[in-house]
Amino acid sequence: MRILRNLKLTLLCLFGSSALYAQQTNITPVPVDVVYVDADALDIDCALKLYVDRALSSDDAEHLVAALERGDIDFKVVKRPASRMYLNLLIDNEVSANEGYRLVVASEGVTIAASTPAGLFYGIQSLNQMAAGAETLPCVEIEDYPRFSYRGVLIDISRHFRTKEFIMRQIDMMAQMKMNRLHLHLTDAAGWRIEIDTYPALCSYAAWRTPATWKEWWYGDRKYVEEGSEGAYGGYLTKEEARELVEYASERYVTIIPEIEMPGHSDEVLAAYPHLKCTTMPEHQGDLCVGKEATFHMMQAILDEIIEIFPSEYIHIGGDEAGKSSWSECLDCQRRMRQEGLTDVDELQSYMIHRIEEYLNSKGRQIIGWDEILQGGLAPNATVMSWRGEEGGREAAAMGHNVVMSPHGYCYIDAPQDAPQTQPESIGGYLPLRKVYSYEPIPETMSEDVARYILGVQANLWAEFIFEDDHYEMMLWPRAIAVAEIGWSQPEDRCYDEFHRRALIVVERMQQAGYKPFDLKNEIGDRPESLQPVEHLAVGKSVSYIAPSFYYAPKYAAAGDATLTDGLRGTWTYADSRWQGFLGRGGVDVIIDMGEVTPIRSIAADFMQICGPGVFMPCLVEISASTDGENYEMLATIEHEVVWDELPSYKSFGWAGDAEARYIRYKAYRSSFSGFLFVDEIIVR
Repeated sequence: MRILRNLKLTLLCLFGSSALYAQQTNITPVPVDVVYVDADALDIDCALKLYVDRALSSDDAEHLVAALERGDIDFKVVKRPASRMYLNLLIDNEVSANEGYRLVVASEGVTIAASTPAGLFYGIQSLNQMAAGAETLPCVEIEDYPRFSYRGVLIDISRHFRTKEFIMRQIDMMAQMKMNRLHLHLTDAAGWRIEIDTYPALCSYAAWRTPATWKEWWYGDRKYVEEGSEGAYGGYLTKEEARELVEYASERYVTIIPEIEMPGHSDEVLAAYPHLKCTTMPEHQGDLCVGKEATFHMMQAILDEIIEIFPSEYIHIGGDEAGKSSWSECLDCQRRMRQEGLTDVDELQSYMIHRIEEYLNSKGRQIIGWDEILQGGLAPNATVMSWRGEEGGREAAAMGHNVVMSPHGYCYIDAPQDAPQTQPESIGGYLPLRKVYSYEPIPETMSEDVARYILGVQANLWAEFIFEDDHYEMMLWPRAIAVAEIGWSQPEDRCYDEFHRRALIVVERMQQAGYKPFDLKNEIGDRPESLQPVEHLAVGKSVSYIAPSFYYAPKYAAAGDATLTDGLRGTWTYADSRWQGFLGRGGVDVIIDMGEVTPIRSIAADFMQICGPGVFMPCLVEISASTDGENYEMLATIEHEVVWDELPSYKSFGWAGDAEARYIRYKAYRSSFSGFLFVDEIIVR
């Protein structure tokens, strides 16, 4: 008798049934369809007879056998299918989807069928997860395939160099999670990281610096040094190492996409080859001179060597955050603009992107770039990686261009994933696993005709503040696992509570294998104050802002004028639309109208400090009260010494006593650091 249990995770989220949990396969990402069969479990205590379809190439067969060897199933290879205790890997063109597979566990054995070797590989990953630490396998039929064709991770080896071996470890984990694109950020101001024969100074000079950490270098003199110099920090992948990485990834059905930044983020290139700078501002430039023909000669020569190493369809050309400040005055750039009939510097950047695209297309490759490549007009065949939000991705998809979604608010996993003051120093913010998992790459308002251009999703781990390998691994996992499930699984099958349960299992297995993922089981979680609304006397009361010096920044308006009395406390990050940010020269100066004279016992507000992005505590807080709106009594004057601190902090500034007031004035002054002030709620009791 067959028991059909289509394991829609909605049921798991609603009921949390231990019986349902007991039947889980613990496969991550969650499969599309699971059917359990009422039959005796398969004993895997003895070796299974492995038959590999002869339609597979010898290379693919070797890769698939190696994938099985990395799991817990014991097997021996046979020349023909067995009738009992079998493990068959079969090519079946009727299995849907390019990377899809069918996995059937019966009392007699296991069959994995797919239309491609990649599909068989992913079926093996699911089987390995089911078999991990097990003596038997439940009888089950699984139909599974990815939602998106692009499921990626960016590893930044420019800011801090990572070795070939470290990258291989991450490829192993990506493959287990059915991720298929590794975006290697090879070049940036902090160091050039790939061997180039035609321009050797990129490695002998632009790949080395003192001091070792990006933070000290960036906030110091930003100097480069010759390879072998005393105290030199850096490194690069040799061509041979890069080829080894490509082969290693290919064996795990992962494609490596190299990124060569242009025209911005090119400080290291200009340091090694200063003749490519613009004619103005010769000292501090990070943008290549688009007016010089030598720039294109260099980029094309570099790309020739890159495409000889990396066989990927896509070559990432960056295109983000170009300052363009020197282009408007550079004689060469202005001449180029006149010759090409370009009206502004955005069009000049577009000219470069178009030209590079044409060159790569002539070599049989396609370009992909950050969403700034939309500025000035998008190159005809370009694919856009949308990072500044979803707007660039939506715009490009509406124009018929392929898009990879990687919005900062969900996919930039360089922010802390737990209470920031408990985490190593990072770029700031707060991005827990739950929020990453909540991301949906296709907005509800996007039509199917446009949505078909969304290729997938990518997690980006930038390394400015991540010097140690263990720290990098901790920041990457398990949040990249959440991105893997977003990219693979159907949205209706996703449930955070069920995913969290499986993620705990994956993390434990990673730890046993020597990885250093974030210790998910001991997660502190979000700021306790933010978990539920706070009740106090001023909730819903009107707030007047003393303008213009004491008015909130539009980018950090939160709920606008209602923010400071809406009853909602902020999370660990100022970017949560609950903290309100003030950047004016004054600071915070607001008046709450209680509506009538009211007895009050306390007035307080919380501020945060995260020095890296320029968020500081106030140096002085004044709290006063009035019954008529004209005559104010000073209730408290609180002085605070603001000092630079590496870790985030949160502090309440308030008054307690006895008073009557209709109007409450709360004023907080910016310190000499002159950054942002962020406040979430003024609580009156």
